[in-house]
Order: sequence, then structure tokens, then C-alpha cells
Amino acid sequence: MTIDEAQRTVDHWIQTVGVRYFSELTNMAILTEELGELSRHIARIYGDQSYRKAADEKNARELMTDEMADVLWVLICLANQTGTDLTKALEKNFEKKNIRDADRHLNNKKL
Repeated sequence: MTIDEAQRTVDHWIQTVGVRYFSELTNMAILTEELGELSRHIARIYGDQSYRKAADEKNARELMTDEMADVLWVLICLANQTGTDLTKALEKNFEKKNIRDADRHLNNKKL
């Protein structure tokens, strides 16, 4: 699925199943919540924290993946609501990074 297809598919779902978009402010709050849930899993999989439930630890990567999809979903909702073409935005972002960071990372001794 392309980014454009994802934007159209999410919009179709919202219009037919979801009734309407939540407000932009509500979706921003939901995005923040979803990022926190993703962070929780990353902290437990790659960091020093542990899961309380053995079942969560067993399914950790699946849970993390689901949270990534939730983050993407809400970000797509916000893009649709604000008239943002994410494909064009990402292409423009690559252009910016290619100019700004052309030598930056190559010259970074930490990398």
C-alpha cells in the first residue's frame, strides 16, 4: 500500500465506519497517547524495564507493531484533516535532509 492509498483508505473508513473524524486537537491528543503506548513497549523490549505480565512479554513485538500502526493511523487522520499530502511532504523532507545532512552524518565521529 502506498502512502496515498493509505490516506484514501483511512479516509474511506472514517467516512463509512467511523462516522466522522475526531477534531484535530482530539487526534493530536490521541497521537500523543499512542506514542506513549509505543514508547512503553520499546522501553520494555529494548530498554531496562520489564513487563508485569508474562503474556505481554511473550507478545511484545506484536504489541509494539500494533502501536506503530496506531501511530500511523492517527497521523494519517491528521494529515487528511489538514489537507496534507504525506507523499509530497515525505518527498520534500527527503530533499531537505539530502541537502542539510549531505556530509553531516559521514563526518560524525560518533557514528
